[in-house]
Amino acid sequence: MNIEPKLQALEEEFNETEKKLSDPEIISDPKELQLLGQKRSKLEPVVNMYREYKDAQKSISEAKELLKSGDSELEALAKEELENLEPKIENFTRDLTLLLLPQDPNDEKSVVVEIRAGTGGDEATLFAADLFRMYTRFCERQHWKIEIIDSSTNTAGIGGYKEIVFSIATKGAYSKMKYESGVHRVQRVPVTEAGGRIHTSAATVAVLPEADDVEVEIRQEDLKIDTYRSSGAGGQHVNMTDSAVRITHLPTGIVVTCQDERSQIKNRARAMSYLKTKLYDLEQQKQNSEQASERRGMIGSGDRSERIRTYNFPQNRITDHRINLTLYKLEAYLDGDLYEMMDAMLLAEQTQKLQDMEG
Repeated sequence: MNIEPKLQALEEEFNETEKKLSDPEIISDPKELQLLGQKRSKLEPVVNMYREYKDAQKSISEAKELLKSGDSELEALAKEELENLEPKIENFTRDLTLLLLPQDPNDEKSVVVEIRAGTGGDEATLFAADLFRMYTRFCERQHWKIEIIDSSTNTAGIGGYKEIVFSIATKGAYSKMKYESGVHRVQRVPVTEAGGRIHTSAATVAVLPEADDVEVEIRQEDLKIDTYRSSGAGGQHVNMTDSAVRITHLPTGIVVTCQDERSQIKNRARAMSYLKTKLYDLEQQKQNSEQASERRGMIGSGDRSERIRTYNFPQNRITDHRINLTLYKLEAYLDGDLYEMMDAMLLAEQTQKLQDMEG
């Protein structure tokens, strides 16, 4: 696969962008300046690496010329130089190819994560709570802040969540979390099971890229907004005022709620942000369905009815069914050590994209 023409075109585009950034007319236009600055930032890593690659190629050519010099000392130095540089060229080629792979436009976004108990009754709600703790611990390792948008707890008094929705307001969170969407299955002996039999239950996870204001337009007349008293945890103030907010988007029937804050204004703002994200996701799902034939087999295809992972407690294992990877480190995994699995998912996706480029 010859990537040189593509790299040359990107370098020319980068040079043109730099030229525009020094144009007085552009400098006086903040919006255009911002767009060009973003473009420059996106192109800079691949162009810098391409320039290093060209420098290395030039040095190799010079070293090969020295091999013909007839000077034994210079030839020895040239041979040593080639031994150092030729492996670097291979690394540059691989890394540049990866940088040229099609990027998911949502990768740089923050996310909203929805976890819902599935089949399995009370055990499913406990597993949903385990998944929430797992992602919370992962976010702590990443120094990411999470905020709960809404939750519905198990009323049986054993803990667990019927549903919990939270946001991770960190640039790039989607690039790591996107592989989590789908059905997660657990196999273990429930605390509620006296006979010690292994029980299978499930929870669904949906990872939604957070929408920017410019991406989703919502008309006020399309909204039905209700307020009510929060039923969640929050101490003595929780039922004192109608602070919880429910917004219904009439054209689509999408309903979002937020009751985590004591302030109705804050809950309303967060519910609106959540609604925009849901509407953006709805549009993304439509596009994904239209492109399904082209995307068959891709990791992170967004099919949330797909069983993606099994957590088996008796065998201390986690298996991802999309890439057939099994890890025997369940305790560490549930404590937020998701790195090995996420790296494997990324590698699988890159491999798929490389095959698509070559094919």
